[in-house]
Amino acid sequence: MQRTVFFISDSTGITAETIGNSILAQFDLVGFDRHRLPFIDTVQKAEAAALRIKTRYAQTGERPIVVNTMADRGLCETVAASGALMLDVFAPFIGRLEEELGTKRSGAVNRLHGLVDFEKYEARINATNYALSHDDGIDVDYAQADLILVGVSRSGKTPTCLYMALHYGVSAANYPLTDDDLDKLELPARLRPYRDRLFGLTIDPERLAQIREQRRPGSRYATLQQCRWELDQADRLLRRAGIACLNTTHVSIEEIASKILDRFGIERTMF
Repeated sequence: MQRTVFFISDSTGITAETIGNSILAQFDLVGFDRHRLPFIDTVQKAEAAALRIKTRYAQTGERPIVVNTMADRGLCETVAASGALMLDVFAPFIGRLEEELGTKRSGAVNRLHGLVDFEKYEARINATNYALSHDDGIDVDYAQADLILVGVSRSGKTPTCLYMALHYGVSAANYPLTDDDLDKLELPARLRPYRDRLFGLTIDPERLAQIREQRRPGSRYATLQQCRWELDQADRLLRRAGIACLNTTHVSIEEIASKILDRFGIERTMF
């Protein structure tokens, strides 16, 4: 079975896509052809979106599904005229909140990802710059780090650091364990003063070899034997140092970040 899904928003569409994909993941026997339509914030754009959806309906003979986070009811109704199944993310909550708060919603568009709080936005940018400058041991001044991820090359350290910086304003650095570190089986000297901020990432050797092969085809770096040796040594090193570790093989970046933040007791809402 194959169905078409449109994620429609008056802003970036990230919320509609994230929530929509979480719901669709519950239906693993169905294939979904996904399309994101962001910044549908005028009647003209809503009419164009409705035409696209209606055209898809005619082409496939299957009713398209729309996951919608548009705030303006008029725009929602315009898109709904396409005949699609409309799943309004806000609908279950808005009415009850209006009743509880004693006020109607504003219906203003493009609110979620706008620059509402400049202080938080600046913190996010600063954290992102920090993650980039402290990526793979480029800068080893870890005094300002909220946490430091440790692991072998390509185990997921960089994307996790950037995700935490972009979404939570967390200053996260990362340190790649080198062959020299792994031979000695000792925590690198530059990390020892920050032992309480360290967290290890590991990965299955087969998956690591696949990732490395894409980066450096045919290299010793990408061989399964080298990956197994590095991961085994890294595991022994982290265990000896008493550093908590997470296997990232079958875990999303979002879940990795959440588990790390929970481990360190860092409670910050997503920006």
